[in-house]
Amino acid sequence: MEVLQRTANRGSVSTGPYEIDNSLKLERANSEQVRATGTTDSGNRKTWTFSTWIKRTEISYNGGFGINALFYAASTGMQINSNDKISIRMYTGSAYTGDLLTTQVFRDTSAWYHIVWTLDTTQSTSSDRIKLWINGQQVTNFDTETYPGLNDEFQIGEAGAASPIRIGNGYWGSSPFSAYIAETHYLNGTAKQASDFGEYDADSGIWIPKEYTDGGYGDIGFYYKFDNASSLGEDSSGEGHDANGLVNVTSADQATDTPTNNFCTWNPLWAYQYQPTIKEGATVAAYGDSTDENAKATIGLTNGKWYWEAKPSGTIGSQFIGISTDGDSNISSGQGLTQNYQMTIEPQGRYYSYAGSLSESSAGQFTALTTSDTLGIALDMDSSTQTIKYYANGSLILTRDLITEMQGRTVFPFLQNYESRTFNINFGGYTINTISSAASDANGYGTFEYAPPSGYYAICTKNLAEYGG
Repeated sequence: MEVLQRTANRGSVSTGPYEIDNSLKLERANSEQVRATGTTDSGNRKTWTFSTWIKRTEISYNGGFGINALFYAASTGMQINSNDKISIRMYTGSAYTGDLLTTQVFRDTSAWYHIVWTLDTTQSTSSDRIKLWINGQQVTNFDTETYPGLNDEFQIGEAGAASPIRIGNGYWGSSPFSAYIAETHYLNGTAKQASDFGEYDADSGIWIPKEYTDGGYGDIGFYYKFDNASSLGEDSSGEGHDANGLVNVTSADQATDTPTNNFCTWNPLWAYQYQPTIKEGATVAAYGDSTDENAKATIGLTNGKWYWEAKPSGTIGSQFIGISTDGDSNISSGQGLTQNYQMTIEPQGRYYSYAGSLSESSAGQFTALTTSDTLGIALDMDSSTQTIKYYANGSLILTRDLITEMQGRTVFPFLQNYESRTFNINFGGYTINTISSAASDANGYGTFEYAPPSGYYAICTKNLAEYGG
């Protein structure tokens, strides 16, 4: 297995005694967000703790994910800025007396980040009044570093609003966030630290979640597990502080991509000359503004047997889907599938591969897909002859041996858009495709329209730990 930027991939593991079953997919294009419980005048204004896990799906934009609350004409909250740095700004009513901007950037879309932010203005040392931990490590290097005054108070919520705290939007309510978010705690009146919510795995040294057991959520605190599809804003703290509102969020936004089972998605960090628009939990690589737009996944595969699904979107024909190696990925206009080793098909039946030159085969053609069809892809990296198989609505339609140049290499799920043509992908953790059967692999992972063939598994860290080598 290979995960892009592995050194930053803490939090994307499957070991540990504590399991997180669900997350919430937030999409900034839809302004999806959770409005949390509270009132303008309630709660402790000097001390709190916010802990959450996030997996980014888009980069380089302003997006709020913390307890972002508008205070009169200004704001208090936390977000990731367009420079991919975390910003915390605290407004007292007349000025920003707390203002932190990290030096570190957070651009890894293959990993889950655990973020803990505490406020305690009763501390005599100014730098102890705001603390930030990422994956168990306290952040001490900041580009901007201003701390609140002793006993400063910060408004919790919007003046006169009944649903004051935004999760998934920024200070002004105009910075929506694209990510998966999970295991979200807000403790009002209590300052904790990262070790209360996570720990280092004894074998791997990777930061993993642990159950929070100390309670103390306070007057307006909450714990959102996002595990109840019919009530995704349900408070599991025992305080009964369910979310006041789910803005553009429905049961369809619940996901099983979590910090304890991280699923494959499209990765916007792959550098192509023409980039598609990555959206919807990084499962859609939508047409942008050029032909030959390419997308490759977050997880590469060297062995094991793997399955994922796709549905054509837009005009049918000449959109390509398959696998690609991790070689030179700078595919330029007019070169089609060149500059890399690829193996792909397009919905009208033609099969292409590239190994120094582009080749096209008419063998194994199949009936053109429609937007109502489900294409299943099964990749065998274990057999002596490695193969890729394509299924239409559960029936095998094409089997191809991997070209020689791909044998023994690390390969990634891949697609190429042509004009307005693309695929909506289902790697098993989340999809916008309508699923009627909710089939899983033999280990119970992934949610697919059709059960994966025997011996094939969803591309997720639990399966990779067992079969990926």
